[in-house]
Amino acid sequence: MHLRLIVPSDRSERVLNTLVADPRVTSIVQFPGVAHRPVGDMIECDVTREATSEILGFLKAQGLYDEGSVALADVDASPSRNARETERAAPGAPDDAVIWDAVVDQAYNEASGSWVYYAFLTLATMIASVAVITDSSILVVGAMVVGPEFGVVAALAVGIALRNRGLTWRSAVLLVWGFLLAIVLTALAALLARAVGWIDVGDVTAARPLTGFIWRPDKWSAVVAVLAGCAGVLSQTAGRANALVGVFISVTTVPAAGDLALSVALWAPHQIGGSAAQLGINLAGMTAAGVVTLLLQRLIWRSYLRIKGQRGAGARVEA
Repeated sequence: MHLRLIVPSDRSERVLNTLVADPRVTSIVQFPGVAHRPVGDMIECDVTREATSEILGFLKAQGLYDEGSVALADVDASPSRNARETERAAPGAPDDAVIWDAVVDQAYNEASGSWVYYAFLTLATMIASVAVITDSSILVVGAMVVGPEFGVVAALAVGIALRNRGLTWRSAVLLVWGFLLAIVLTALAALLARAVGWIDVGDVTAARPLTGFIWRPDKWSAVVAVLAGCAGVLSQTAGRANALVGVFISVTTVPAAGDLALSVALWAPHQIGGSAAQLGINLAGMTAAGVVTLLLQRLIWRSYLRIKGQRGAGARVEA
């Protein structure tokens, strides 16, 4: 991870000396007095993922979160011997380390509730409704990929796991309002389509061999939701964004919302309960799995560091 720090001048030497003394930090550069907002020195360095949370904890204790500035960025490649030696000085594997400050910051960003989120969720739900009408599995996959809801589900899991009531409430409200708005707008679009003769209730109630599963949840719906929740949270904490595509096309949240909107608009009451259940099972399953995954990651990493610390202490005593 690359860190760009703005450090108040009275703490610059202390921060610099601490970073230089840590073998898990490399590529350290100082630019005295160049920062204007906030005022201070700029220090840049590269830190192993395994040490990033600890370094950030030190920087927070020095007041940089309040009186300075901290910015993080992924380093895609660092093909130097110095970087490899720095990585060997850190315990564990980079993917196993969770940078909790970055996870929380990302969660707040996901739960911000921008108009883009509402737009993507509504568009995805409308695509899903077309998939139901045409019985198209390809459109179902497309709707899943367009849907932005997993980021908010992950933010909800982070809020619950870290006991952050503000983040939990913010994420839950955004999920409810997002799906409610998407379902209402899709239902209105369905009513308009029915008024002009494009669709009727038969399009929803007819046999749908490719999309009928949407309103018929079963035990596998819960299993997939749990597995997808675990995979999605792991991909975010480990910085593997490419795995999220698989998560998006695994869960039936947006398709269920599209089916629910059509069932209400065209009045197919026997499908309303099934679609609502499918939506609830997927959201609840992903959230619960995300919370458990985060708590296990925290427990495993802390236990690993404790064991490594004890072994290191024993080795120093023997030396």
